Formats: sequence, structure tokens, C-alpha cells
Amino acid sequence: MSLKAFVNNKAEWDAFCEELDIWIDEQQRRLEQGEMTIDLHRCQGAIGILRRLKYLRDKVNGNK
Repeated sequence: MSLKAFVNNKAEWDAFCEELDIWIDEQQRRLEQGEMTIDLHRCQGAIGILRRLKYLRDKVNGNK
């Protein structure tokens, strides 16, 4: 399956975004509980990457 087909399949894209939201929530919990600076930076980086993945559809379709 091509990337364009994936991002334009509503059911698959919605399921993917729900999974991203779960991962973002998990990283936010880790961030709130983190004690070591390195872990905090990793959590912040992971959250940023996961949020960028939610814009993949726009990028693939040329909207951004």
C-alpha cells in the first residue's frame, strides 16, 4: 500500500491517529513523572515527533 493511499483511507488514518494519541498521552505521563533531565528531553522529543506524524496527511497531499 502506498503512503498516499494510507493517509487518504479514513478508517486507517483515524485508527493511526488514535494510536498516536495513546502514545502521546503515555509520553506526557512519563514527562510529568520524570526525574532525570535526559528522560525529560527524550519525552519532549518523542511528543514532538508523534505530533508531527499527525500532519503527515497534509504533507503527503501537498496541503503544507
